[in-house]
Amino acid sequence: MSIQTITWSRGKIKLIDQTLLPNKFKYVYCNDLKSVWKAIKILQVRGAPAIGVAAAFGVIIGIKDSKAKDYKTFEKELKKVCKYLAASRPTAVNLFWALDRMQKTAAQNFSKTVTQIKKILLKEAKQILEEDRRICRKMAGYGAGLIKNNDTLLTHCNAGALATADYGTALGVMYMAREKGKKIKVYADETRPLLQGARLTTWELMKHKIDVTLICDNMAAVVMQEGKIDKVIVGADRIASNGDAANKIGTYGLAVLARAHGIPFYVAAPVSTFDPELKSGKQIPIEQRKPEEITACVGRRIAPCKVKVYNPAFDVTPARLVTAFITEKGVIKPPYKTNLRKILK
Repeated sequence: MSIQTITWSRGKIKLIDQTLLPNKFKYVYCNDLKSVWKAIKILQVRGAPAIGVAAAFGVIIGIKDSKAKDYKTFEKELKKVCKYLAASRPTAVNLFWALDRMQKTAAQNFSKTVTQIKKILLKEAKQILEEDRRICRKMAGYGAGLIKNNDTLLTHCNAGALATADYGTALGVMYMAREKGKKIKVYADETRPLLQGARLTTWELMKHKIDVTLICDNMAAVVMQEGKIDKVIVGADRIASNGDAANKIGTYGLAVLARAHGIPFYVAAPVSTFDPELKSGKQIPIEQRKPEEITACVGRRIAPCKVKVYNPAFDVTPARLVTAFITEKGVIKPPYKTNLRKILK
């Protein structure tokens, strides 16, 4: 099944509203800057690559009505739009990568008219979307080579088509392995507190007719202990230059468990998710989300009123626990400080 998470349609961003899945499949259309910001903030669109694509088209929506007559005036408006979109979520580096790319594209064409620059920026946003589609396929091809016939895989959160413009990162590897004729089974963590694994990953895998079993997050240890897991494959939202990787909260625990049980732990992510400016994961900003995500579940309160809540959306897995990174440029193995530097050039 082809899942088009994000597209550009008649001057609007067309998104699958992921907050409604799996109970309702509905597209939402963003045609103003506030609706794009909101879509990213409340997770109607989520996943680092998809957020990057949404941000690029968000720039188009933000500057489309600009009346600027010269580049300097236009540049000020463009920077204001990008600053606003950047405030939606702090962790996924693809958001900032896409906004920076759009600003650089405008700067490279400063001598052209504002009308011409607008057209160039739209072309660039479309290019970012198409690049992500190609990257997903390349990444999946490299990752599928790590999967053996009859492997059982464990994944966390959602790193599939819903998180990208096409095939997915971690789930893309699984889809490609399946296309190559390999039989696989998948265990999917529910991924508290917003249940992206339960709501989104199981929905995707079932649509692709892949054998998937849903487990609670705290069941991961026992399924490993029982010998049911051959490999763990997850995505990432930001990866430091030393290989420390930020992903959905709960990923670090899986990495520790995988190491304890001698199970390979792979991170699938495009090169755009690596942040060469950060020396380690300690510098990755971790988004803190609303207490209500923990004190309530599917709209029903499950905790006492006024209870204190700590709700980080991501954790950081140290590079020493990552067996390898699966990227569109190949499978990257340790030593990461040396090998990542090569691809980040």
